[in-house]
Amino acid sequence: MHYLHAGEYTHLAGEINALYHEAAVKMGVSDSVMNILYVICEKGDRCRQSEISRLTGISRQTINSAIRKLEKDGMVYLVQGEGRNTIVCLTEQGKAFSDAKILPLFEMENKIWNEWTAEEQQQYLALTQKYRDGLKRYMQAL
Repeated sequence: MHYLHAGEYTHLAGEINALYHEAAVKMGVSDSVMNILYVICEKGDRCRQSEISRLTGISRQTINSAIRKLEKDGMVYLVQGEGRNTIVCLTEQGKAFSDAKILPLFEMENKIWNEWTAEEQQQYLALTQKYRDGLKRYMQAL
């Protein structure tokens, strides 16, 4: 039996990341801005800044500077939540941009996802989570 090398997964993941980067370039935004807007849209046009960090894996420093740029460009505004929670909300301009640029990305992903059987969807999620968990475990030893 032929076993594939983990590098093949890494190459595929790199190609997928490059495709998302290409989408960001077409939108005229940085990868981090696209990812931040993606999460805010997914959460209903507003999201805790800490949740954006957790869901994107982007450093807090990068998120802070991207949000400052989005704020300056009139795309988002900040609301003070409970305690130290800052909530990032889309402005009307941010909603219009997201409707035009981010929502088509959701639709494309959903189209692909819906082409898969329920079993394929479950397998993909289970194996990707297993890979992530193994990576976390072995990274701790570095």
